[in-house]
Amino acid sequence: MTMYTTVDSPLGELLLAGEGAAGPTGDGVALLSLSLPGQKGAAVVQDGWSHEPGAFAGIAGQLREYFEGRRTRFDITLADGLGTEFQRRVWAALDEIPYGETVSYGQIAARVGASGAGVRAAGTAIGRNPVLVVRPCHRVIGADGALRGYAGGLERKERLLGLEGALAVS
Repeated sequence: MTMYTTVDSPLGELLLAGEGAAGPTGDGVALLSLSLPGQKGAAVVQDGWSHEPGAFAGIAGQLREYFEGRRTRFDITLADGLGTEFQRRVWAALDEIPYGETVSYGQIAARVGASGAGVRAAGTAIGRNPVLVVRPCHRVIGADGALRGYAGGLERKERLLGLEGALAVS
């Protein structure tokens, strides 16, 4: 059964969707999706989904701590089986980007063995990340240091990188 709730954040109201599971947060939910308002490809509440705010209390608490600058890493159970094998490799590479640091799309592609023409495929996989913020796709920037592509909008990417102290001040 898919459960959902919404959580207020500095980025707007986040939509969290998950399924029942045992996990480190003690919530009994594995996160399927974290969507931002107006996000390209955002999840939408479906018929049959159950509104269960309590199931997401631990996740909501971790998000609050992150936005307050008191958390640099999430300890959240993510749902298994999402994405293709290639997308999962790219998403695993995203999980390894340290808080407050950025890498280029080319670096991610190289980490998953898809350099050269594979940079575009890696960028597409990054764009399909179903759990924004938690899986830090916002930490991937252009090779020239420019902010590029973020499903939640570039202004939100800039805000997240600013929160983490990862933006160079000019």
